[in-house]
Amino acid sequence: MDGRRLRICLLTYRGNPTCGGQGIYIKKIGRALRDLGHAVEVVSGPPYPELAEGITLWKVPSLDLYNPNDLFRIPSLGELSSPVNALEWLSVSTGGFPEPFTFGLRALRFFRGLPSRSYDIVHDNQCLSYGLLGIRRLGYPLVATIHHPITFDRDAEIRSAGKWWKRLKVRRWYSFYGMQTRVSRRIPHIITVSERSKLDIASAFGIPSGRIRVVPNGIDTDIFHPLPHLKREKNRIIVTNSADMPLKGLRYLLEAVASIVKKRDVRLTVIGTPKKNGEIERLVRELRLGRHLEFTGRIEDQDFPYYYATSTLAVVSSLYEGFGFPAGEAMACGTPVVSTTGGALPEVVGDAGVLVPPADARALEKAILYLLDHPEKRRALSRAGLRRVQEHFTWNRTAEGLVSAYREAMHVDGGLFQA
Repeated sequence: MDGRRLRICLLTYRGNPTCGGQGIYIKKIGRALRDLGHAVEVVSGPPYPELAEGITLWKVPSLDLYNPNDLFRIPSLGELSSPVNALEWLSVSTGGFPEPFTFGLRALRFFRGLPSRSYDIVHDNQCLSYGLLGIRRLGYPLVATIHHPITFDRDAEIRSAGKWWKRLKVRRWYSFYGMQTRVSRRIPHIITVSERSKLDIASAFGIPSGRIRVVPNGIDTDIFHPLPHLKREKNRIIVTNSADMPLKGLRYLLEAVASIVKKRDVRLTVIGTPKKNGEIERLVRELRLGRHLEFTGRIEDQDFPYYYATSTLAVVSSLYEGFGFPAGEAMACGTPVVSTTGGALPEVVGDAGVLVPPADARALEKAILYLLDHPEKRRALSRAGLRRVQEHFTWNRTAEGLVSAYREAMHVDGGLFQA
């Protein structure tokens, strides 16, 4: 059984290939599992993922009410004749986020229409919908990835919301957490991406830690790699965290840079765009960072190495990361890293970066100034970071770990599909 080719179904309630973790994770593990010789199919809601050649995509349409090209559109009466569609519309109209729940119902309907035993294993990507329990009752061994507890995102947004009615809106948006808690407790095989996430998931969801297996993510070194022919610019700092997500801690980096520019001329490049009239735009004005700051807007994957290669150092200012892609991607490009110790970041960075406490602008300032003043230390960290990614964080290693977890789940669940 151990060497047998598996038929794997990956589930993701949304698969945006360019932002958000779901689509990126599905794209990377799908390709890596395919490269190991397994048959991979993906069942996804919109926006749909980009998948490697040879991987089948089964599209599960929804009302797609968060489509930026037609945001919060009004469905037709024909669309609302479907009970699931009607439920989705009512939930969105009252400030909820129903996608995980409604995708689970639609996915269960998809599985009920399949021939029996179509897959050896079903792997859910943090949907954790009630529909998964129905899929398991159909006889499919099931594993679920939980990247980190959604409570960290929720609580950070509540703290930054300010007014009581804004806090209420945040709680309403995250109301799906109750469902995810109940479902996760009934799924016997949970995968997560770091030891820190394992501890936090066990605590937040009330799951015995022995049911959680750690399979770290990989870094795509086909995209993220050094460009030695490019010269690093002096005193240029790069950060790739989402600008307006409180959990990413950008405000503390902006405060640190505002202090640094009083001493020397530095420039901060933020990959992304701040929300119009949002907290970050307001803070930039208050700190008078205009000429020291550049927001790139959205960039293509292939452009990231250029920005990393021409930067003096990269900063990861997150208050919490379940894994820490920004740190790993900078390291893969040979860019020295200053990172907080939020969540799993120390597991990714190890001794290949300068670590500081989260939510501490002064500590970020000191670490940045230290690296700016010590080029030999930057060169040592550049080499160490590149080596660490190559040795520990490849998608091939991730896929091998997942297959091991799949086989364990198949065995524990009764070996339903063993040859």
